Amino acid sequence: MKGFESTQDALSQAIVAAILVGVFVILAADRVHRVLVPIAAVALLWLVSYFTPFRLISFEAAKEAVDLNVILLLFSMMALVGVLKTTNVFPWAVDRLLERSRGNPSRAARLIIWFTGALSAILDNVTTVIFTYPMASEMARRLRINGSAFFLPMVMAANIGGTATLIGDPPNVLIGADPRSGLSFMDFIYHLTVPCTFMMVVLVWYSRHYWPQDIGRAADANHEAAAQPTGARLQNLPLLRVTCWITALIFLGFMTHTFTHMPVAVPAVIGVAAILLAEDYYYLKEHKPTEEERRHGVLDILEKDIEWPTLAFFIFLFILVGAAVATGLIESLAQALSQIIGGVSRTLALSPRATLLVAALLILWVSGFLSAVIDNIPYTAVTIPLVASLLGRLNAGPDGQVLWWALALGACLGGNGTLIGASANVTVTGLAEKEGKRISFNEFTAFGSRVAGLTLLMSSVYLAMWLYIGSTIVNVSGVVLLTIFFAARLRRPA
Repeated sequence: MKGFESTQDALSQAIVAAILVGVFVILAADRVHRVLVPIAAVALLWLVSYFTPFRLISFEAAKEAVDLNVILLLFSMMALVGVLKTTNVFPWAVDRLLERSRGNPSRAARLIIWFTGALSAILDNVTTVIFTYPMASEMARRLRINGSAFFLPMVMAANIGGTATLIGDPPNVLIGADPRSGLSFMDFIYHLTVPCTFMMVVLVWYSRHYWPQDIGRAADANHEAAAQPTGARLQNLPLLRVTCWITALIFLGFMTHTFTHMPVAVPAVIGVAAILLAEDYYYLKEHKPTEEERRHGVLDILEKDIEWPTLAFFIFLFILVGAAVATGLIESLAQALSQIIGGVSRTLALSPRATLLVAALLILWVSGFLSAVIDNIPYTAVTIPLVASLLGRLNAGPDGQVLWWALALGACLGGNGTLIGASANVTVTGLAEKEGKRISFNEFTAFGSRVAGLTLLMSSVYLAMWLYIGSTIVNVSGVVLLTIFFAARLRRPA
């Protein structure tokens, strides 16, 4: 069945917008479980679609709106982490990290933040937080501090680090893959790595001030007792070796996306299938099959390590955003942005470069705001043609590249603003809730909105300098300043 075509009149768009705002308000009120909110919203969408003249989104269109790539990637990475847990690698790694930090919560937080940010630059941010969360959770437990002081900066670091490269965040992949942008893998590294590194420095500083008693100055002391190894030993080394080799191949599949054009879910599913088969093989090699045999391995991982409520949340959230796309709501917002830019330029009689800066700042902040409340993937997909069209009208030449950086920075960094702004946010809060640590919408937003605001403000300064000083001078100067900063940090006594 093809299903009906969505109505794209103003009233249909207003209904979808009202439902999206209602979802945001109810999540902020934190009175019901967050998974119920998008489920109820989708039910309301279909009630309106099938029982009134307003056709918001059909069941068939809803199936198309669900990003199977994200769902299968999440499933695969959760299963992979489940297998790694059976080898006891996470407690073992935490022992090594705590030894390195000497049980100092402040130093441990810095290690987690920088490790997550660096890893997210070469992996997608969801995969990164699934890997780093077990270590952050164990470190918080061992140090007896508020888990949020580790979890929230960690997920912010993943979103910031993912902004620095073409493969780190889905919006960058979309922008880099579009021939109209003309951007290469190295263009992203050259133009975004420096500002994102400065943002990581600010994130570490702000996190210490936000949780002073947990990871700030008050906690900046060694706790040798907490740093003492627990004696955690690696188990099932053959399985661990196989898992590490296959995981390396999965990551290679991620990093070669530009050349293979494989969605990231493809190498993830292929790899995790091989890992689960290896896990089954090594189990049966050491255990005699019994009637209870199927309770081990695959079923145990599916029941205990796959965060099904988180996957359900994503599925219904995708349908909600799909309705916004199908009814033309997102396209209307993008067109309104184009008209605003033109109006400001004509009213103030701006020079071409000043008009470019206004356009870049509007794209940056509007993208940041919208990415905080809706998924940034469909927004970016719709906005790319708008930016390309805008560049054609402005006749900006090489300087027009600044609009692509504005879109990438806004779409990626704005996701830190709320719990639903980025896939990594929902993933971490879901994993934390499974362990009994509930991070509310308001708790996440109180910290995340400030981080998003700080990073978008830094991006605004960077874009202005990029235009008026020049990308070469700005980036080279940035590298020099960062080198001096890190050299000074290394010389400081531990």
